[in-house]
Amino acid sequence: MSTALALIRNGAVRIDPAVAAIVAILIALALIAPHRLLPSVDFALGNLVAILPYLAVSIGLAAYASASGADNLIARVFAGRTMTMVVMAALIGAVSPFCSCGVIPLIAALLTMGVPLAPVMAFWLASPIMDPSMFALTAGTLGMQFAVAKTIAAFGIGLFGGFGMWALSRLPAFGTPLRAGIGDGGCAGSRIRSPKPVVWRFWHDPARREKFVRTALQTTLFLGKWLALAFLLEALMIAYIPAETVARVLGSDGVLTVLMATLVGVPAYLNGYAALPLVSGLIGQGMAPGVGMAFLVAGGVTSIPAAIAVFALARLPVFLAYVGFALAGALITGLVYGMVA
Repeated sequence: MSTALALIRNGAVRIDPAVAAIVAILIALALIAPHRLLPSVDFALGNLVAILPYLAVSIGLAAYASASGADNLIARVFAGRTMTMVVMAALIGAVSPFCSCGVIPLIAALLTMGVPLAPVMAFWLASPIMDPSMFALTAGTLGMQFAVAKTIAAFGIGLFGGFGMWALSRLPAFGTPLRAGIGDGGCAGSRIRSPKPVVWRFWHDPARREKFVRTALQTTLFLGKWLALAFLLEALMIAYIPAETVARVLGSDGVLTVLMATLVGVPAYLNGYAALPLVSGLIGQGMAPGVGMAFLVAGGVTSIPAAIAVFALARLPVFLAYVGFALAGALITGLVYGMVA
């Protein structure tokens, strides 16, 4: 036992937070509320089975993008006039999957290479909100209308932040966006410097077939554990949070309610995929759709892990602009969706 604890302390054994949370919840239920254990597990498994077709689509899209090199197309967006780049960066950010290295080193690579801050900000804001995998799972949990609206919101917030940054970019505070010592983005940087051609029929290449399988397995494990945790939390939420309480507190699309959801989305957001069934459950209990939209959009861009990464990468004025554009965009999105939904 002491050896295992020593390995954990030294980092030799990595504890997965999603798996640890699932195990902790199940143990707590078994000890504190054993009558809720089997119903909660049954609820989570039933919802996982129901969403399986959408999960398969999202996994397939992620694996295909990785194996074919389709994510290299991102590199071609950041060339040309700044105004055109902003529009294209917001569009690509709203519909493209992330590369495996993550968006932070990709942004570092773009800024290090001298790409204007305005299109980078547009891509930076739009990317966390939506991608093909997220679209498929959003449609499966919250409906096609919600998924389309969230995609439009990603594009709109990208434009809002990109053109807003273009208006501010002449100020001295934004002259040097990166903190001192930030490198060129590693493997993400190499994609920008020398993008490779896309191999759409990747299955003819054994190495790409292997990459497809590897990415599919990794994505399955990632999505599976987070969705399982989310559905387990949803089961507890339905069991212990009265629907009338949710409807009373979050049932209005008013400015204050949407603002509260926007601000709460920053610390409370767990994971883009895990948040979907939780919001679905809250809407089912009476939460207004505009409030749910504001929570998802704000949390996706400015969750604490994402904010910490941005803060470590960018100088303070750029970080504050990023957060400001994200929160303002989420608030506007929630209010507009609440009026039209």
